Amino acid sequence: MPRPPLPQEFWVLWTGTLVNRVGTFVEPFLVLYLTSQRGLSPAQAGIVLTAYGAGAVASQIAGGALADHIGRRTTLIGGLLASSVALVALGAARGTTQLLVTAFVVGLVGDLYRPATAALVADLVDPAERPRAYGLLFWAINLGFMIAAATAGFLAEQSYTLIFAVDALTCAGYAAVVAVGIRKDPPRRDHDAEGSAGFRTALADRTFMLVCGLTLIHATLYLQVTITLPLAIIDSGLSPSDYGLIAALNGLLIVVLQPWVSNQLARADRMRWIALAQTVMAIGFGLTAFAVGVPAYAATVAIWTLGEILMAGLLVATIADLAPPEARGRYQGVFGTSFGGAVLIAPLMGTWVYQELGADALWFGCFGIGLLAAAGFLALRPALATRLSEPVPD
Repeated sequence: MPRPPLPQEFWVLWTGTLVNRVGTFVEPFLVLYLTSQRGLSPAQAGIVLTAYGAGAVASQIAGGALADHIGRRTTLIGGLLASSVALVALGAARGTTQLLVTAFVVGLVGDLYRPATAALVADLVDPAERPRAYGLLFWAINLGFMIAAATAGFLAEQSYTLIFAVDALTCAGYAAVVAVGIRKDPPRRDHDAEGSAGFRTALADRTFMLVCGLTLIHATLYLQVTITLPLAIIDSGLSPSDYGLIAALNGLLIVVLQPWVSNQLARADRMRWIALAQTVMAIGFGLTAFAVGVPAYAATVAIWTLGEILMAGLLVATIADLAPPEARGRYQGVFGTSFGGAVLIAPLMGTWVYQELGADALWFGCFGIGLLAAAGFLALRPALATRLSEPVPD
């Protein structure tokens, strides 16, 4: 039986996401920029990245509240334009203080659009089709990332200024796509922040908060891909372009496999598949301890990417289904703090362990903690099944 088509506005978001991610150069290369161009040690770079993470935590909450109060479209456009300006400022920053301040600002405005995007998809798409819709957005993110990773390394070897400039331009491009393609928000029920369904409801939702806590662990481990994996690859004698090509494999596998997997898992037992995905990712990270050379690093990337593909779309769709319709932005904002918090924790944890205890301790630690997170997701399966069997008003 053919699947129903997704709304036109969804494809506008998909296109804008792709435009933006094609130029996502700064995030995966920021640690290399700070250590090679600004002369910071790995631990000092970790502090700057933590400032970015502190901004990202606040950004998710602010973005969720703005999405519910002033609208999804306005929040998307405003956040993306602010991100464009902030990236230029970060690229021009000199000295530790300027780097800390501008990194915080980039984090603060950089994620405003994410809760708005997730809430808008939930507004537009029926619950049964949300895993497919979020999976396709994830596919666009990684199609863009694959292109960005393959080219950013070569640009970095020419000039890091180009990386900041292109990233800023593509943020503005996403804003332009939304401004032209989505003329207004879809109808929805509005409640003020002190209403019956908002931040207080989200924080009192035990199942939701446990999913957020486990997602924080998952994201903290996953972010080592852009924090300590580049350092490990460079320290093993490979070049920034080698890292870019290795990272591009992640995007390539997702582009090839994600659409098929999203269709297969649309009505899957979510927590069981999420737990399996987390286990596969933990194995991939653990095997990184044994990697030497481009083929070996590429093999470990392929393993944890398979886990990432299995998880894609399922977590965000689960949050969309748990959230009351009038508080979708705020639920997505609280959920987004799992990733914002990870951006805060992961640089400090990863760079400290890498510098003080060594790469093996880092990757074996990721393996063990990843397995614990998988067990946690599996333990939530009965509670989630009970919640999602209840009718959700729309």
